[in-house]
Amino acid sequence: MQERLQKIISQAGVASRRAAEKMIAEGRVKVDGKVVTELGCKVDPATADIRVDGKRVSAAERHVYFLLNKPKGYLSTAHDERGRRTVLDLLPEVTERVYPVGRLDNNTEGLLLITNDGTLMNGLLHPKYEVEKTYIVRIMGEPDEVTLDRLRQGIRLEDGMTAPAKVRLLEQGGGQSRVEIAIHEGRNRQVRRMFAAIGCDVRALKRVRFAGLTLKGVKRGQYRELTPAELLALFRLAGIKR
Repeated sequence: MQERLQKIISQAGVASRRAAEKMIAEGRVKVDGKVVTELGCKVDPATADIRVDGKRVSAAERHVYFLLNKPKGYLSTAHDERGRRTVLDLLPEVTERVYPVGRLDNNTEGLLLITNDGTLMNGLLHPKYEVEKTYIVRIMGEPDEVTLDRLRQGIRLEDGMTAPAKVRLLEQGGGQSRVEIAIHEGRNRQVRRMFAAIGCDVRALKRVRFAGLTLKGVKRGQYRELTPAELLALFRLAGIKR
């Protein structure tokens, strides 16, 4: 049975649906030896030879799930054409072709899920499910509660209003503040831009919670496999019946 090419790539655990579409548009996908750049292309995964960056796509790969405590200085991608360090360099023992669920900026640290389960990846990133992400932010400035309420109510950025955020002031003094903020959107550099919109420059940013998971017991640069109970909770959050 024929299916859309990006769906096949995603279900094989190669990348999220959106990332698969980008791969196709960039000419990185071949079907039976020919480059395909049309997003509407449908093929039969049972008979077609599908390759991404020269590697054959196979749905038979075992699904694996890891929680990584990402340090600064690593890109949240599987491959970088300029040879810069990526988060996969921190998982040298993992032989499966895995990808990060979403991304953290190069200068952002903290919790990042790594998997080859495209269905789970799509669900956790889909706006429909509003999966929450919590960050600890160190900013320049000492905003008062009235100013922080602008974040709680939703603030206008260049790409539109943000959804209301949960914001808690942790400490303040010496011209700096530490703030905890929880959001469920996934816009590019969103937390940094939200604080910039209230006149506060972000000096340090760390994701401490994602989809109910925390960094407890995982040191910076280390990772661990998810437990069956954690996976079950993630599947429920992503609307997946298992």
